[in-house]
Amino acid sequence: MAKTLTQLSLTSAGFKDGAAIPAQFTCDGANESPPLTWADAPDNTASYALIIEDPDAPGGTYIHWVLYDIPAATHALPQGLLKDPTLSIPSGAKQGRTSFKTIGYGGPCPPKGPAHHYHLTLYALDKTLGLEPGATRDQVVEAMRGHELARGELVGTYSRKTRS
Repeated sequence: MAKTLTQLSLTSAGFKDGAAIPAQFTCDGANESPPLTWADAPDNTASYALIIEDPDAPGGTYIHWVLYDIPAATHALPQGLLKDPTLSIPSGAKQGRTSFKTIGYGGPCPPKGPAHHYHLTLYALDKTLGLEPGATRDQVVEAMRGHELARGELVGTYSRKTRS
């Protein structure tokens, strides 16, 4: 019997759900991670995980950020998190490997053409994953299996149109 998941509220002061992601959060700007805030987690949340994916990428889904073991007491991420494997803010959170083959946030950088959709998905979990820093999206998803309590999603778009 499948568990019914609670819906997390996930928002950003940087852009609204369904809206364009500002250039400062992309490879065309400072490539900083956007500020994020969330609420409505279940009481038994032990940690959070965040995955940002671009399903519109030409070669298949592109992973832009993998962040896990975010402490349960955390309800926001500041703009411009460091790209360290283990973070001091939020304390103990670990960053995984992106499709860029780097650790930490890698902003939208699609080829010129139609807008791509960037899915920021936050998971409330009933345990800390305990994976080493540098885990892949697939390793994090596998470790989360059966431990997901709630999920929230924020979608932003970005395109790099040919300038005339």
